[in-house]
Amino acid sequence: MYLALYRKFRPKVFDEVIGQDHIVSSLKNQVEKNKISHAYLFTGTRGTGKTSCAKIFAKAINCLNPINGSPCGECEVCKSLNEANNVDILEIDAASNNGVNEIRELREKIKYPPVCGKFKVYIIDEVHMLTDSAFNALLKTLEEPPEHAVFILATTESYKLPATILSRCMRFDFRLVPTELLVQHLKNVLTKSGIKCDEKSLEVISLAGNGSVRDMLSVADCVVSYCGEEITYKKVLEVLGNSEKDELYKIVESIIDGNLGEILTRINELCLNGKNLVSLGKDLSVCFKNLLVVKNCTDPQKILNVTKDEIKILQELSCKVESKKLLVYMEKFSAVESELKFALSPRTLIEITCLECASLDVDSASVKKN
Repeated sequence: MYLALYRKFRPKVFDEVIGQDHIVSSLKNQVEKNKISHAYLFTGTRGTGKTSCAKIFAKAINCLNPINGSPCGECEVCKSLNEANNVDILEIDAASNNGVNEIRELREKIKYPPVCGKFKVYIIDEVHMLTDSAFNALLKTLEEPPEHAVFILATTESYKLPATILSRCMRFDFRLVPTELLVQHLKNVLTKSGIKCDEKSLEVISLAGNGSVRDMLSVADCVVSYCGEEITYKKVLEVLGNSEKDELYKIVESIIDGNLGEILTRINELCLNGKNLVSLGKDLSVCFKNLLVVKNCTDPQKILNVTKDEIKILQELSCKVESKKLLVYMEKFSAVESELKFALSPRTLIEITCLECASLDVDSASVKKN
């Protein structure tokens, strides 16, 4: 059976984790100095390495001969923990085991010491899904855990956790991974997989991950299944539907130029190609925001999640329009986003908004309503 790229290349040691150096350094130091806390909270956007770091750390604190803070993978304990039936590292999905009875059962089992390692580690994923009564049951265990027990709570929504739980955990916030690191990681993954890929394709696929390693590799899987062993820029655009962006920029240019006929023609083409008009309204709002960033920031590439080619297009467009006008465009398309969801004729509404913006006299328009 085919193994997805994000599973095949899941980090096994801390040195393979990318974009989270601040967390990796802290965890490695704790392993090397043998200063292990009883409870950790790993929080951040999906696909940034929370569960991977939890698994590596769980093995590292049990490893007999850790190497640079990571599990050696060769000792008896590491080999035992790699087996599917090991009971010293337990992963619990709080989304499907979120009741008080499951936590009570955990409290009963936690009394038993580890079988092969020094610690019994409980990794509770999506911990924010626990019920209030389940949190209350867990709280007592976090307050007075056995010496051999370590909890690692992972969540994408830490604000949903009670303050009483948060105050008892050592917190680590996982960040979105910079595009440069994603590009380098994807290049390594594809090279090891024997797949050729040009630089422009690497950039587009990496940007599609939006800072998430797992999302990027999932996109790469789709691209590989379509392209085979040689990925080309044209085929990547076909898979991701990025060819629509060219049409989007043409509509934006038509609005800036005040070309009403061109606007109607472009919208008609998008409709014929099956473009979701609710999505179009949102895309236009984002595009005008991007133009404002490009026009007013010295290094827009660090702020925007777009390719270098798109930056050039945005720079050219930004020279044709004032910031005041862009603010009004953003205001109008942001306001129409919610209306589009319930409109009887989304096409008419999006056409009216585009035509209004194209005919806009910025001096008489209100940028901010008082």
